[in-house]
Amino acid sequence: MPAQHRVAPRPPRFPGTSRRQFLGYLLAAPTLAVGVKLTADSVLEAEALPSPAPEVSEVYDLSDLLADSTRPTANLITVVLERDGTVSFSMPRAESGQGITTMAAMLIAEEMGIPVSDVNVTLADARPELLFNQQTQGSSTVISIYTPIRVAAALARGRLLEAASTLLGDEATNLRTTGGKVVSEAGSSIPFAQLATAAANSETREALTELKGPDDFTVIGTPQRRDDVRAAVTGKKNYTMDIDVPGAVPTMIARPPTIKGTVESINNEDQVRSMPGVTDVVEISTDAAPGRGTTSSGVAVCARTFGQCIDAINALDITWGGGNADGESDESILRQLRASPAPVNLPSPTPLDQVGGQIPLATEGLGNVGPVEAVEQEFVFHWRSNSAMEPNVAVADVRSDSAEVWTPSQIPINTQDQLARELDLTTGQVTVHVTRGGGAFGRRLFNDAPLEAARVSKEVGKPVKLMWHRADECRVGRVHPMCISRLRATYSPGAKQVVSFEQRHTSVATDYTEAFGDMISSQAAKLPFANELTLSQTVFLLTASVPYDVGAVALGYNEIFDFDKFATGSSRNLNNMDVRPAQELMIDLLAAKLDEDPLDFRLDRLESDRAKAVLEKVRDEGDWGRDLPEGVAQGVAVHNEYKGTVAVLAEVDTRPATANRDIRGATTGPRVRKVTVAVDVGLPINPLGLKAQMEGGVMTGIAHVFTGSLHLRDGNFLEGSWDDYRYTRHWNSPPELDVHVMPATGERPGGAGELGVGVSVAAVACAYARATGTTPTSFPIGHTKDVPFRVKPFVPPLPPSPEDGLTSYPTPSAAGPVFNPAS
Repeated sequence: MPAQHRVAPRPPRFPGTSRRQFLGYLLAAPTLAVGVKLTADSVLEAEALPSPAPEVSEVYDLSDLLADSTRPTANLITVVLERDGTVSFSMPRAESGQGITTMAAMLIAEEMGIPVSDVNVTLADARPELLFNQQTQGSSTVISIYTPIRVAAALARGRLLEAASTLLGDEATNLRTTGGKVVSEAGSSIPFAQLATAAANSETREALTELKGPDDFTVIGTPQRRDDVRAAVTGKKNYTMDIDVPGAVPTMIARPPTIKGTVESINNEDQVRSMPGVTDVVEISTDAAPGRGTTSSGVAVCARTFGQCIDAINALDITWGGGNADGESDESILRQLRASPAPVNLPSPTPLDQVGGQIPLATEGLGNVGPVEAVEQEFVFHWRSNSAMEPNVAVADVRSDSAEVWTPSQIPINTQDQLARELDLTTGQVTVHVTRGGGAFGRRLFNDAPLEAARVSKEVGKPVKLMWHRADECRVGRVHPMCISRLRATYSPGAKQVVSFEQRHTSVATDYTEAFGDMISSQAAKLPFANELTLSQTVFLLTASVPYDVGAVALGYNEIFDFDKFATGSSRNLNNMDVRPAQELMIDLLAAKLDEDPLDFRLDRLESDRAKAVLEKVRDEGDWGRDLPEGVAQGVAVHNEYKGTVAVLAEVDTRPATANRDIRGATTGPRVRKVTVAVDVGLPINPLGLKAQMEGGVMTGIAHVFTGSLHLRDGNFLEGSWDDYRYTRHWNSPPELDVHVMPATGERPGGAGELGVGVSVAAVACAYARATGTTPTSFPIGHTKDVPFRVKPFVPPLPPSPEDGLTSYPTPSAAGPVFNPAS
C-alpha cells in the first residue's frame, strides 16, 4: 500500500475563533477601506511523516514556498468601497491573460454580495513594502491571495452591515448583502453607495470576520468571462504600447548577431542620425551582475515611428565583438550535457549499456521480489522560446531626480529596485506602473526591457517607448534551456512489481535569480537542504515528483555552464515540461514489460484518490481502448502539482496521409485528433477560466512534442519570427478538445496556470509512441538539423516584414522539409 500522509490541522491562534474566522484591519479612510491580517502558520506544521519518506514536493512544494513568502505582508492587501457603491481592488499581481483580475473580482463579489461587474480590479504599482507579495509566478496567485482577498471583502461586508443597522433600525445579524445593497428581513434596503461614508473609519482598528462556507457560495464555482475578453477580441484592450506618455518616442535596438555579443564601434552613426524621422542613436551596454539585467548590448534608435526605427537599425554599420556562445550548436551542447557529472542527490550513474544489475539505494530494504530486470532510456529536450505574443516592451521617462516606467512586469518590486540602482536613484524616486500584458510565461520575470528603456531615456533626455522586434525575442531573448533526462527503472516480471525508479535530469543552467532566489533565502529555515544545493536544484526538488507507486524513487538534477553563457529563464511549467514527459514514457515502457494496459498500470499504482478520479474520468469520457485504425493511438498521463491534479488522454494520427498533408507554408506532421482533460484543483473558482488554462496547456504541449523549438547553430538561434518558431497552429490543433472540471474536493483552490503543460506533452508523446511503435527520445520530434524555414539574416538584424502574405510566404518546398523526424 502506498504511504498515506496527512497534514495536521492548525489550531486557532485566537481563543474562540474558528477556522473560517480571521482578524483584519478596518483602515482609517474617507470611505470604507479594509485590510487583512493572516496568522496561520506554514504548511510545515505537520505531524511526523511515516516511513519511507515521501519526495520533497509531496510535503512542501513550490506553491507552499510562494504562499509562505507572501503571508507576512498579507495585511497590506486592501479593498475599498467607492462613493458610487462600486468596489475597487488594486491587485498586487500581473495580469497577462490568465484571468486573475476576474478571479479577484469574483472573490470580492462573493463575500460582499455585489455583482462581479461592480468590482473594479486594477494592477498595483510597485509597492516595496509588500516584499514577496507582488510576484506573479509558479501558478501561485490564486493559492496565495485567495484568503486575503476574501477576508478583506468579508470585513467590508461586516462594516456595511454595522452602518446599515443604525439607519434601518435593525440588528446587524438580521441584515444581509445582495446585489450591492444591504437588505433587512422586512425587505427594506440601502445601496452600498449610501453607506460608503457612514461605514468609513476615523482610525485603524482590528476587527474579526467570518468567511462564507462553500454551501453558501453563489459566485465562486460559477463560469465567468474574463473582464477583458471583449476588449481583447475587438482590439480595444490597451497594452503598454498604447499608453500615451507625452513626448515618448518609439525606440528599438540593433542587437548583435551572436548571443550576448558586444558593440565595438558604430561606423555610420551620423549618417543614420540624419535619416527621416530619426532623433537619436545611442549605444547601450550590459554591465549588470551575472544572471541579472539585460541579455545583450546593442545600439538604440529613437524615431517618430517604429517603421523608421527599423529602417535606421537595418542601415547601421556596426562592428560587433564576439559573443559568449560563439561556435556552440545543438550538437556541442548535447555532448557537454552527456559529459556532465552525476546529478546531485543520486548515486553515480550506471552506464546506459549496462542492462540489469543493481543501482545503489533503489533496491535496499525492499525484500525478495524475485529476479529483477531493468529498462533504461535517455530523452533529449531542445531549446524552447518562452516569448509571448506581445514582445518585450516598456515605456520610460527618466529625469534627473525621478523615473517613471510602464511595463507588464511579473516582479515590479524587483524592477523598481534594479532601476533605482541603474539610475543612481532611491526606490522612492522610481515609480513602476504594471500594465496588462499579452502573455508572460516567465518572460516578464526579467527586467530586460525596462532597464533598456530607462538607459535610453536617461541618455537621450526624453521619454521613450521601447519595443523588441520578434527577431530579438527569438535570438537574444530568454530561452528554456536544452536538457537531457536519463531514466532507469527496475522491475520483477514474476511479481509484476516495479522495484525502483530513478531519473537524472541535466540541463543548461536556468536563471531563477529574479524569481525565486530571495524567496528561498527568506524561507531557509523551512528548507534545510537549500543551503547545500544550487537555486535550480532547490526549485527542482520543490516541483519534481512521481505520482505512482513505483518502488524506491530517486530524482536528481544537475546543470552545466553559468548564467553568463546563455540568457535562460523559467518557462511555463518549469522543469516539469521535460521531467514529466520522460517519466510517463518510461511508465509506458514498464507497462509493456509487465504486459499491462498503460491506463490500468497507472490506475493501479496512483497514490492519490484525486488522481485516480481524474484518470477514471478521462478513461470514460475519452473512450479509452476503443478500436482505432493502424497508425492512430491513444496516450494518457497524470500529473500532480500546485495542489491540483490533472489527467490528459490524447489521440494522435500518424498515418502518412495525415502526417504528409500539404498546407501552404506549413509544417504539418502527425495530428492530435482528440484530447480529453479532467482537472481537479480542489476548489475551482472560475470553471470557464480553468478550462481556458487547460486548453492553453494542451496547445503548448502539442508544440513541445512536435514542432516548437529553437535551433542553436554557430553561437546563435536560427529562428527569427513566429513564422520560424513552429508553435501549434490551427491545422495541428485537435478538432475535439474537452475539458472536464471535477467537482470541488476541498475548500481551498490550487494553481492552474502551468498545471496542464507537462502532462499534455506526456500524453501526446505516449500516444505518438503507441501509434508508431517507437518511443520518441528527442523533442520536439520534428527538431532536425535541416530547419524547415529560410533562415533570416542576422546582419542587418531585423528581417523585413512580408508586404504580401499571399506571395511572400515561403512554400514548404522552398522552406525545407515539412516533417521528417528521420532526417
